[in-house]
Amino acid sequence: MCGICGFVQPQLRADQADLRRMNDRIVHRGPDDDGFHFTGEVGLAARRLSIIDLQTGHQPLSSASGKCWITYNGEVYNFPRLRRELEADGVRFRTTTDTEVLVNLYERLGLEFVEHLIGMFAIGIYDHRNKRLVLARDRLGIKPLYYFHDPTGGSLVFGSEIKSILEYPDMPRELDHEALDYLLSLEYVPAPLSIFRHIRKLPAGHVLVWENGSIRIHRYWDVAAAENTQPRFVDEKEKFLALLEDAVQCRLISDVPLGAFLSGGIDSSAIVAMMSRHTQDPVQTFSIGFEEKSYSELPWSQKVADTFHTRHYTRNLEPDINELVLRLADFMDEPLGDFSNFPTYLVSRTAREKVTVVLSGDGGDEIFGGYEHYIAQRMARFLDPAPLRPLHGILAGITHLFPPSTKKKGMVNRIKRFSEGLENPWNQRHFRWMLFLSPRAKSRLYSADFLKPRFLEPLTRREPFAAHFNQSERFSGINRDLYLDLKTYLTDNILVKVDRMSMANSLEARVPLLDHRLVEMAFSLPADWKVQGSATKWFFKQSMQGILPQAVIQRRKEGFSIPIKNWLRTDLRELMLDTLSNAKIAESGLFQPQAVQRMINEHLRGKQNHSHRLWALIQFNLWRERWLTPPRRG
Repeated sequence: MCGICGFVQPQLRADQADLRRMNDRIVHRGPDDDGFHFTGEVGLAARRLSIIDLQTGHQPLSSASGKCWITYNGEVYNFPRLRRELEADGVRFRTTTDTEVLVNLYERLGLEFVEHLIGMFAIGIYDHRNKRLVLARDRLGIKPLYYFHDPTGGSLVFGSEIKSILEYPDMPRELDHEALDYLLSLEYVPAPLSIFRHIRKLPAGHVLVWENGSIRIHRYWDVAAAENTQPRFVDEKEKFLALLEDAVQCRLISDVPLGAFLSGGIDSSAIVAMMSRHTQDPVQTFSIGFEEKSYSELPWSQKVADTFHTRHYTRNLEPDINELVLRLADFMDEPLGDFSNFPTYLVSRTAREKVTVVLSGDGGDEIFGGYEHYIAQRMARFLDPAPLRPLHGILAGITHLFPPSTKKKGMVNRIKRFSEGLENPWNQRHFRWMLFLSPRAKSRLYSADFLKPRFLEPLTRREPFAAHFNQSERFSGINRDLYLDLKTYLTDNILVKVDRMSMANSLEARVPLLDHRLVEMAFSLPADWKVQGSATKWFFKQSMQGILPQAVIQRRKEGFSIPIKNWLRTDLRELMLDTLSNAKIAESGLFQPQAVQRMINEHLRGKQNHSHRLWALIQFNLWRERWLTPPRRG
């Protein structure tokens, strides 16, 4: 059940053929079945990837009374208990799906129904009793949900992906300059913005209600700032392991084959360890490798596979990915600068050859403190006082004298990245480690028509980051930084990448570490249990002692990435030169061609590593050519 779309239109503009076209654009999300509920004013549609109740899980689906209709993407893992409660209350079910549970739960409880769900979901419900459309997105934003609202005509159009919404008649395709600045600064577009000015993301943990042509949006969940001030490690470890095992076990519900992504890092390894306790057959695991040894994680994933006797499948990602770059541009109707969408796509394709569902280890870094920039943030506090800030520019200037290493990481690359973070304004605080364009670089790159004064301001003053930053002040220490990443980088980058690349292969990815009960427990832990000295994920690693191999527990985090900085000088060179040619850059009117060419030349000569900036520009220009101009219909 992996793709939804629909609309409510007081002024009849779209017909059944339009609704079908919207649904067909996301066929990759659900190739097994499609369905429609159309009344003229209301249209709901679904593409189905059959996973639970293979015979009777057709959507859209009505409540027992027939007064409410639902189209739904996701999995709600506690639906058996909710079903029993509804049956005790007199509801009679026609199917065994969680979909039918949700629509009847809404009919009984109204908007509060969403607070009872454990799982990942994007839900559209039309309530014929109240002439009301309700959209809801899961707490962490695992499943996507976009919408367009016309305040003049009153219509609302929604979908799992933007490409579906674009099929609605006369949908405007106007670039959002604010979103583009965020894309080039962060490599992703934060909610509620999208790259299209008139299309928005429903933020994670929110509900949207349409009535009488107007919409209202409210948040139904957030992480509570309830830190346990006197915890006992043994008690918290026991609680964590019980929650982790339950989160994994309930995500094993499936009527089709199931497996796991395995990188050899602690997150995916912990998931596989728990899966192996609750499956009769060996767990099927999947990994991606590279020729460049510093990037390949295959030896580590094989070690974990051997430990838990999994049925392990691997594939190498070759540098000649030009065709793949263009293919993925069709799936990415909003550009994403994250390099790792390519290995994510290929490991998903590898998995889909054997299974329909995978469990993924995403989320562990953002709730337990796995990134090196958390350590950098602590180190930077010693250099933040005003008298020391002039040293930031001096350090950056010195490190820029050293050519970047071709290796994935290493001391030179780490020092250069640290200095780049210091180069950004000190009052960016945590966000400065996530920035790839400093204000000075923007001034050189952006055209006069594109550059706005607010683009040079700290993110802590710009929405939506200002709101997240204010909320983060409820937490102490590194929990403050974790909250910011949970609300931004995780939801709008990591989970977008996993959803698009898995769904491009008609594969459902489940993320046990983002069970909201586990997230709430993690944020209740003391801040200094996350990062201690130079050790990241201290609590997680200590809790996995005796479960995972010691080498995996002690292994330094490498990240899921590709040698893009090297490939831009070789196999991807021609694609870069063509996509970022002077003519195309000038034609867009957004950037200064000489600045782009300077970055290209410095990168090709090995003088600087501009891979992040160049790749974001490549992805944007591919998107602009593919998506910004409406297609002609014959």
